[in-house]
Amino acid sequence: MRVAGISVFADIFLTGFKLVVGLMTGSLGILSEALHSGLDMVAAVITYFSVRISDKPADRKHPYGHGKIENFSALVETLLLIITCFWIIYEAIERLATGNTHIEVTYWSYIVVVTSIIIDISRSRALYKVAKKYNSQALEADALHFSTDIWSSVVVLIGLICANFGIFAADSIAALGVAIIVLSVSYKLGEKAVNALLDSSPDALSEEITSLIQSIPEVKSFHDLKVRISGADTFINLTIHLETGLSISEAHEISHMVEQKICSRITRCEVQIHYEPNH
Repeated sequence: MRVAGISVFADIFLTGFKLVVGLMTGSLGILSEALHSGLDMVAAVITYFSVRISDKPADRKHPYGHGKIENFSALVETLLLIITCFWIIYEAIERLATGNTHIEVTYWSYIVVVTSIIIDISRSRALYKVAKKYNSQALEADALHFSTDIWSSVVVLIGLICANFGIFAADSIAALGVAIIVLSVSYKLGEKAVNALLDSSPDALSEEITSLIQSIPEVKSFHDLKVRISGADTFINLTIHLETGLSISEAHEISHMVEQKICSRITRCEVQIHYEPNH
């Protein structure tokens, strides 16, 4: 909650700063960055509230908890990023086509871009650290936004340097570079969010669980492995085959051991195991 809240304030500051300097200088690169940060601000607010809601415990109406709100939040952030790209691409192409590429480069142009890079680096590191610790897709998406801002700001900085030497078209080209970076990130982020919302089984995670179960000698075979992710939580269902003749108590102990081994590898997971005699 704290790291998500700080990100909101960071985006508010960056959006206002970039917008003022972009309007002062007429730089499309900086204005595109302002719009990018503005949508990041909206995304950060969505992340803040999604983290609050997703952390609520499971109840009668939501037996699997509220984690899907994080995946939905990540998808909304993706759509916002794509909207940003369409505007940037349209404006950049229009400026290049009309030749209206002249901008006024001042020391404020460099100050706002360098400040943005410094803030983006600090926020992305903090968000990635917390996202990894709590397995939060919403915070990971927010961290991805700030990471993207770093590279897009570097591209804009190069455009400003070129414009300072009279190559004004470089600013619009830099804006197109920002759009390409954002589109690339949006695709990856959106794919991950959609897969989670559709309960697609993560291949890497399924393979890890398969390898772990195969290393347990008491388990003769298994089938019907199902893995679904809901926000920070992972839900796993499977059927294991045990040696014929075991008592219910012995079979329960083995299934409990399998559950513990899986949970020791995967944070915040819930495992349901059905056991059957081996044939």
